[in-house]
Amino acid sequence: MRLIDGLVDTRPMRASPAFRRLWIGNTLSGLGGQLAVVAVLAQVWELTGSSVAVGAIGLAQAVPMVVFGLVGGTLADAVDRRKLVLLTTTGQILSAGLLAAQALSGLASLPLVLGLVSLQAACGGLGAPARKTFVVRLLAEEQVGAGIALTHISFQVAMLVGPVMAGVIIANWGVGVCYAVDALTFGASLYGVLRLPSMRPLTDPDRPGFRAIWEGWRFIGRRPVIGGALLTDVLATVMAMPIALFPAINAERFGDRPEVLGLFLSAIAVGGLLAGATSGMVTRSRRPGVPMLAAAGLWGLGLTGFGFAHSLWFALGCLAVAGAADTVSVISRGAIVQLATPDTHRGRVSSVEHIIGVSGPDLGNFRGGLVAGVTSASFAVVSGGVLCVVGIAALALVNGPLRRFTPAGLPTKQPG
Repeated sequence: MRLIDGLVDTRPMRASPAFRRLWIGNTLSGLGGQLAVVAVLAQVWELTGSSVAVGAIGLAQAVPMVVFGLVGGTLADAVDRRKLVLLTTTGQILSAGLLAAQALSGLASLPLVLGLVSLQAACGGLGAPARKTFVVRLLAEEQVGAGIALTHISFQVAMLVGPVMAGVIIANWGVGVCYAVDALTFGASLYGVLRLPSMRPLTDPDRPGFRAIWEGWRFIGRRPVIGGALLTDVLATVMAMPIALFPAINAERFGDRPEVLGLFLSAIAVGGLLAGATSGMVTRSRRPGVPMLAAAGLWGLGLTGFGFAHSLWFALGCLAVAGAADTVSVISRGAIVQLATPDTHRGRVSSVEHIIGVSGPDLGNFRGGLVAGVTSASFAVVSGGVLCVVGIAALALVNGPLRRFTPAGLPTKQPG
């Protein structure tokens, strides 16, 4: 166990039964969610044969996720967060069940599928800010980073395993079974939340509304540690997200082979899992801003190398490095945001973090596509990586509070 803790910090699993139940439920629902992602793609393509219609899935998810994420942030600072997540998870179960019903009954249509996807995204966005705050309320301050790391590891596993399972299920039993499994796994998540203690605001809350939303943004602007952590995510995703450029890079250099395209995505996931498996070294850092900034810069460097790569193995290695760096950055940033934010504003700040996490990659892929259209895919990847590195370096130089940030409960020196 000592060796395992030196790699993955498992203290939260032993210290908090509530966190353990929550983690198991979230892991299962994350796996079910990946089944549903593939099922929606497959069903919309089968219904329409249109890439435009498949692209509309992203719009159907992103818009309600952003809008309801802002509303969810104000509610998370004003009501019992546990009850809010119970309500929104129930809505996600209902929408998954309806998706299963329309697929299994043969009554499917594009508007119906997209409408149910939007409903599920709205429920997810409404509950996401409150859900993000659970870790810091359940764990001791020195274990928050470890709890976030464990959550991210389960997400990476779901990303790696879920699509493969979905392909097998769809080939043998159809998309309706994927949706049904998604609904069942949401039930596991609901149980994990149901067993949590009350998560009421610790002080008199602000009244929900536009003024409360604006106050959340003003609060971020006044806190260089929080603003810098969120800006790190913006620079990494908007400047350097490479996914939309993978098909063109594959066609230019690697024979346009479908298996290579899959390897690109898998390489990032494998790098992320390897970093997650050694995350104990990161979660014990006394100054989490330093590994976050270093990892965000390494993400940009890895993608720059990928842009220059003509060897497949070198390209995959660069992507694995980028995936590992992304995991370290996500874990460190999540800990900073939760620990640097007082409970009075944690829901609203978490909603902003969630919105950036949802929209940043899409904007980054859009940027990459525009640049590639004017120049080339290789230039778009390399220029994005360089811009990310330069932006992170500038941020690290000017934002001293972010570099020096130490959670209040952690020592600034190692015990003598």
